Amino acid sequence: MDFFVPLAKNVDQAQSVYSSIAEHVSAPKPTNDKRIQKLVWTHEGVECIGEIGKLPPEVFRANDEILAIFECDNVYKICTQNRGVINFDPILASSDNVKHVTYFD
Repeated sequence: MDFFVPLAKNVDQAQSVYSSIAEHVSAPKPTNDKRIQKLVWTHEGVECIGEIGKLPPEVFRANDEILAIFECDNVYKICTQNRGVINFDPILASSDNVKHVTYFD
């Protein structure tokens, strides 16, 4: 799947928004071949799937779609508009609990 950020009107805007989110959550901006499209991990024994453009798992009680996912040291930061972009902290997934990472093409 080609890289995108929900609500961005074109690739240039998507890249700009993505970079801004990375800076806001103190995440390193990954190279183009390491931008995460989907993450599968366990949270308190429950398998969770976070995918760009889809709602986070219900356990996180977030009602807005995932805009970006970043790998940061030993944690992944899953960002929605309210969790990581405008309000609150991003959803966190420990690297030890990650089962699979899918990258954009």
